[in-house]
Amino acid sequence: MRTLQMTFDDDLVAELDQVVQENRTNRSAFTREALRMAIALYHQRKLVEKHRAGYLRHPVAPDEFSVWEEEQAWGDE
Repeated sequence: MRTLQMTFDDDLVAELDQVVQENRTNRSAFTREALRMAIALYHQRKLVEKHRAGYLRHPVAPDEFSVWEEEQAWGDE
């Protein structure tokens, strides 16, 4: 592991301290997990945007998936 020095607003530090106390962890562990989650969300959003842009460039044709409508089983028949 590497040590990083970061600057946070006082109110954020106070809230962080409350959360880590409630969860019986420490600032570093909580921040590592929060950063992992934020990075995963960042990558997920980039992928969603990539898919959105692709569908804007190549929209689904009106009959592209209609051949599968009769194959769908919803379990309510």
